Amino acid sequence: MATSKVKLSRWFLAVVAVVLSQVFTVTCLSEAELLIQFKGTLENNGGLSNWDTKTPPCNGDKENWVGVLCDKGNVWGLKLENMGLKGSINVAALSQLQDLRTISLMNNDFTGSLPQVNKLGALKSLYLSHNKFSGEIPSSTFEGMLSIKKIHLADNQFSGSIPASLAGLPKLMELMLDKNQFSGQIPDFKQDRLNSINLSNNHLEGPIPASLSKVNKNSFAGNEGLCGGPLEKCPEPEKSEPKLSVGTIVIVVIAVVIAVGAIIAVVVILRRRKTAPQQEAMLGGSAVIQHGHNGAPAGDLDKLERGMSPDRGSEGKKGDQNIKLSFLRDDVGKFDMTDLLKASAEVLGSGTFGSTYKAALSTGPVTVVKRYRHMNNVNKEEFHEHMRRLGRLNHPNVLPIVAFYYRKEEKLIVSSYVHNVSLAVHLHGNKSRGQPSPDWPTRLKIIKGVSRGLLYLYNSLPSLVAPHGHLKSSNVILNESNEPMLTDYGLLPVVNLEQAQEQMIAYKSPEFKQHGRITKKTDVWSLGVLILEILTGKFPSNFLQQGKGSDGDLATWVQSIVKDEWTADVFDRDMTGTNHCEGEIMKLLKIALDLCEPEIDKRWDIKEAVDRIEEIKERDDGGGDDYFSSYTSETDMRSSRGLSEDFINVPMNG
Repeated sequence: MATSKVKLSRWFLAVVAVVLSQVFTVTCLSEAELLIQFKGTLENNGGLSNWDTKTPPCNGDKENWVGVLCDKGNVWGLKLENMGLKGSINVAALSQLQDLRTISLMNNDFTGSLPQVNKLGALKSLYLSHNKFSGEIPSSTFEGMLSIKKIHLADNQFSGSIPASLAGLPKLMELMLDKNQFSGQIPDFKQDRLNSINLSNNHLEGPIPASLSKVNKNSFAGNEGLCGGPLEKCPEPEKSEPKLSVGTIVIVVIAVVIAVGAIIAVVVILRRRKTAPQQEAMLGGSAVIQHGHNGAPAGDLDKLERGMSPDRGSEGKKGDQNIKLSFLRDDVGKFDMTDLLKASAEVLGSGTFGSTYKAALSTGPVTVVKRYRHMNNVNKEEFHEHMRRLGRLNHPNVLPIVAFYYRKEEKLIVSSYVHNVSLAVHLHGNKSRGQPSPDWPTRLKIIKGVSRGLLYLYNSLPSLVAPHGHLKSSNVILNESNEPMLTDYGLLPVVNLEQAQEQMIAYKSPEFKQHGRITKKTDVWSLGVLILEILTGKFPSNFLQQGKGSDGDLATWVQSIVKDEWTADVFDRDMTGTNHCEGEIMKLLKIALDLCEPEIDKRWDIKEAVDRIEEIKERDDGGGDDYFSSYTSETDMRSSRGLSEDFINVPMNG
């Protein structure tokens, strides 16, 4: 009997040892091994060719593997967009990545039902829009995801009711379910943090919950059965009520007239009260510190010091008074908001995303402070991490970010001041400033510098679809030697999607206009347009239009000129220094048109684009006359001498 008990005990211990060894094996898998497991269930995964266990996914905060986001040597995010990925998503492998907080698989070809995302309990952001997921999502799918803040499932084929568990997520801030086939009524979303929701273009019906009554009506467009809230009132149920008497009707009409008159009187009084403040605001207000001929709205920065949003009024607390800037570089002297307020200030400009100030510190360098709006959908942790990534960039053609400040309603980004103006001013404003326009050698130098800086952004920010995202002449600053420096780069992940699609250059590309998405070649298109602007001196007027780009863009205009008959009218008449350079200028123009190719498959990638640009020389080598043979016949080409005369005599930009 004792022997049997001993054998049983040994057998039990052996079983326990096997089970523990299996558990230990699973839990001890490295991040690299787990990601390889995840990759193994994906189809068409050639874009992940550098995922190899020989190299760790992360090296500190730097990513060794494409699409991996790193923080202190750990994988905190996956951004695998626009890669044509298919197959199944191995949630079991991802659930063992302890630091994983964000996943983006947007713009791929995944099909089938939604994965069991609630196994990723610590996830904060889930982006699965623009795929082919389908079927109903069970009501309890999102239960237990207490940390999730952003869920994007737009442009799929989901059907059935909106999962009720979404309404129970306490930290939910963004919910994008548009362009699906959801039906039934909208759950009652009562989350205080939910500030961005889109349920448009589904089959929803019934009254909109009171909790969503203040949401923009565009978020419910394309659902014919919805009513209430920002839409038309829901119809009252029919009742058989007795008819009103004539006397009652007269009394009601009189009461309505009196009420309308009272409302009109209140409106008139309020407008009169607001007239004076509005006029003062249009003139810049009285709180302006004058420095020479320029001034800075000191009231805005003063409100920031007191913990208030300049656009929202008093929101801060007494504890917010000491505003601390987060510095990204060790090679600059530290300062705080108090130093900025004491600095002599000058307004450099006011654009779509905020105002820009030049601040000359009394005991430090001259800095540029830019206030950004439309970034309130990104949380503090994500914003800090993204700014740290941008702060590590170091290239002579990329303006470094010195410091930043996070506040929910707006952000401050501080950079060094460059003692020159933007490329846009040199191209389009020099006449009014009494300055000559850049000559051909200078323009070529600028183009090469911009392309090198853009290539560096591609190599340093591989997880971003459009590493710059907002490339235009006003975001290229020239230093004293006319060396270009890129600004406003890498902001796509932190700008609110709605404002980004309305204003940023990447969203004016042909691919977004045609297919509603941007790609790895979108910045290449922006570079092509910028080169055309530099060569022609014409501003891309379609950039001024909100939303999707216009058909009548700069590339289309240049194409129409060179396709019908080659003429020097296409070039900027103020561009000097063109003698014996016509062939090289023609080559560069052809390169720009190739970069603007509407079809993505035909457009060069950034590496080939930069290689071709680097081949351009300041002077002809005798081989440039046939470069435009694909556009004109040999008999239509002008001689080198004739082209030189055109550059001097023919009115251009006419």
